[in-house]
Amino acid sequence: MSNVQLTIGGRGFTVSCPEGEQGHVAMLGRMIDTMVAEGNLRTQTEPRMLLYAAMMLADALHEAQQALATIPAAPEPIPAEPDPETEQRVERIAVRLEALARHLEDRAPNA
Repeated sequence: MSNVQLTIGGRGFTVSCPEGEQGHVAMLGRMIDTMVAEGNLRTQTEPRMLLYAAMMLADALHEAQQALATIPAAPEPIPAEPDPETEQRVERIAVRLEALARHLEDRAPNA
């Protein structure tokens, strides 16, 4: 475990986190500090400051989830195994194209 020093609303906090997660935890702390600054919450008591910042982040998360819900679903992935009927149609088209190409080659003047 590692410790990360955060400054939120001008107050220092030490947070423990798994090794390798220090940068991510520091970034989260900066996000919270930004919310405190945007909400002009530095004059609040520490619990109220953090509560309001958490409420603002929860509101931002809720808005993002609502926006995400309006995005159309991704198209169906291409199946690993092709549909046999589609495979047969593609094969018939390929045979016809090859026959057409041979016909055109036979009719082409010799260079």
